Amino acid sequence: QLQLVESGGGLVEPGGSLTLSCAASGATLDRYYIGWLRQAPGKEREGVSCISSSGGWTGYADSLEGRINVFRDKAKNTVYLQMNKLKLEDTAVYYCHFLGEVVGRLGHLEVWGQGTLVTVSS
Repeated sequence: QLQLVESGGGLVEPGGSLTLSCAASGATLDRYYIGWLRQAPGKEREGVSCISSSGGWTGYADSLEGRINVFRDKAKNTVYLQMNKLKLEDTAVYYCHFLGEVVGRLGHLEVWGQGTLVTVSS
């Protein structure tokens, strides 16, 4: 069974940087998209970025473009979200989301990570 495990969250000062990771395990990945989303306290969940399995396509939220970068390491089955120049409003729980196919299973599969908390505070 495919699982997504996030790590890298924590406390960071405004203007600082963090790199989050989303590690996939339990299945051999085939073709997919992995997205990063976040939910701040009292706010609705919003998209942050997406990346294709090949790494050839990426997308970024308008409010974050220029401050974030998403990339993957196929050898580690891991997708990363690098965030720079963090702001107070970036404080949120960040989730990774898998949508695609795995080897040996029919049809598309959708899996959510458990979320990791990023707190931006001075």
